[in-house]
Amino acid sequence: MGDIDPRHARDLGMSRPITRRDFFDGVAVAAIGTVAATGHPAGGRPAQEPGGDAFPPRRTGLRGDTADSLAVPHALRDGRFWEHAGDPEPTGESYDLVVVGGGVSGVSAAYEWLRHEPRARVLILDNHDELGGQARRTEFRPPGRGGALIGRAGARSLTAPAMWTPEGKDLLARLGVTVRRLRRHVDEGLHPGLGMHEGVMCDRETFPVEGLHRLVPSVPPERWVNRLPIADEARRDLLALLTDPPDWWPGLPVEEKEERLAGLTYSAFLLDVCGAHPDVERFHRTLPSARWGYDTRAFGAIDAWASGYPGFQGLGLDPGKPSRFCSPTVKKDWGAADDDVPCLPEGAQALVRMMVGRMIPGFATATTVDGVTTAGYDYGRLDAPGNRVRFRLSSPVVSVRNDGDPDSATSATVGYFDGHRVRTVTAGAVVMACWSAVVPHVVSGLPDAQRTALAEAVKIPLLEATVQVRHWRAWRRAGVHRVRWTGAYWCLTELDRPVGAPGYDHPRDPGEPATVHLVAAPCRSELGPAGGAAAGRRALLRTPYDHLEYTIRDQLARLLGPGGFDPAADIEGVTVHRWGHGYAPEYCRPWHGFYPDGPFPADTARRRLGRVAIAGADSVPAARADAAVTAAYRAVAELLA
Repeated sequence: MGDIDPRHARDLGMSRPITRRDFFDGVAVAAIGTVAATGHPAGGRPAQEPGGDAFPPRRTGLRGDTADSLAVPHALRDGRFWEHAGDPEPTGESYDLVVVGGGVSGVSAAYEWLRHEPRARVLILDNHDELGGQARRTEFRPPGRGGALIGRAGARSLTAPAMWTPEGKDLLARLGVTVRRLRRHVDEGLHPGLGMHEGVMCDRETFPVEGLHRLVPSVPPERWVNRLPIADEARRDLLALLTDPPDWWPGLPVEEKEERLAGLTYSAFLLDVCGAHPDVERFHRTLPSARWGYDTRAFGAIDAWASGYPGFQGLGLDPGKPSRFCSPTVKKDWGAADDDVPCLPEGAQALVRMMVGRMIPGFATATTVDGVTTAGYDYGRLDAPGNRVRFRLSSPVVSVRNDGDPDSATSATVGYFDGHRVRTVTAGAVVMACWSAVVPHVVSGLPDAQRTALAEAVKIPLLEATVQVRHWRAWRRAGVHRVRWTGAYWCLTELDRPVGAPGYDHPRDPGEPATVHLVAAPCRSELGPAGGAAAGRRALLRTPYDHLEYTIRDQLARLLGPGGFDPAADIEGVTVHRWGHGYAPEYCRPWHGFYPDGPFPADTARRRLGRVAIAGADSVPAARADAAVTAAYRAVAELLA
């Protein structure tokens, strides 16, 4: 983490008042331990906007895994929570189902349960102050717009919906979500029509000369490669990899070539097999970062081949099917007709809001795909006593146990921390739709093998930021709408796609306010996905919000400054979603030697224990919305069997 230059920070607008920001993370490391000593989460109850606006999408500053949401889970992990928590106090509440985790998987589990048991009483508990897990909606109120400007964090699109799991497709059908309906409100031609394309920022963190390089589809690679700030030898190597790479292993059968690729990362393939200049590897390093959470030093060469990365054309691999060594998502998306279908302006949280609105009367004024974006929401209805279904936010679960022997138990007891004390409820069944690594610290009576398998579900850290800008003229002048950085802190900056909804118009004129989306991948990829995730998460928790905002402003100034962008004047709001436990990493080569033949740790990790079943994307594992839905349906089926 670099130091902040006070003079440069002033120029970037760090001292300019914008929509308020919360500094919980600035004391995150100390605050995580506060709950163990005081019995209260660090930072108190969820913050509100000035004027008392408690609508979560309008809260800015640090969101996601704040110190508030992490204090109790980390105290449990470190064995400090129960020393100070006191004896649990029963609420007297009894539910047919309690769901731990209010993300896509947890809400889907509740929704599926009610299909089978429509009169059931259901409680959803989550440690965050917002529903949806990593699927988040952000809102800004730019002066003069006449309404909200909506952005998102988490999944923006339904990726390859034609290839979704049967359970995922079933949920979309029940919600009335169709590709045709979604595509109606996407203006795919807006940015290209304004001469805006994708680009690569060869940044000063990687190369001696910083510069933006547009990737215009009609321009041959020779034109832009020759302008890159890389060595002459690297230019020759890169052009060869892009246009006519040789067969690196002549005479070997295809099966053996695939097996060799399965043992390599893409960085190792470029450097050790292709013998490419190091500048070539540095130029490509962040290619997978935004989607996978780690770079080419961890990304498998076999998946890089299937993803269309340069260097493989001469190997003679079968272009008609994926390799058996490719990761599950790469196999699933192979040849998909619909690659990326934007899911309304707020992304995947729209699915969660539709489900919650249908389960909890009065929460939403509309629950259809055409009405969810502009609906009104009453968070006060989520946990109303008269509801059959209740959603209790800022309520981290601290204990789950079967009432008696798991083989014969007919109920379970669930304890959660309400900010002051531990409260318990009775449940006929429990679905754990939280991080798998949390489960061993919460669920009593797990077999040792299952505890070990659950603890191995190490998630990849991720950062997302949504920035509201006064206008996007500088993006048009730069001729880009989406830019990958080769080595700076934020690996991706993009103008949000022009996605509207009935009653909601996306910004069409570059003079209008807009939202910008940024992604950072803190994983230390050189250590591999698991080791890199742990190291990156530790560093992320030590990174203060000031530094995150500083890097956002600095990178936008470097990218767009030549087009007249002034971060001090043009940035009007910043929201950062921090996910120390972000993507659920898939089994993949070269890191999991048991893949694809098994046995798989997840098969052991997700075993039902009496009245407790395990869902969540970790239990698949895969960082996909349809995988989370499938895990939810499976857990419900196990409990109802």
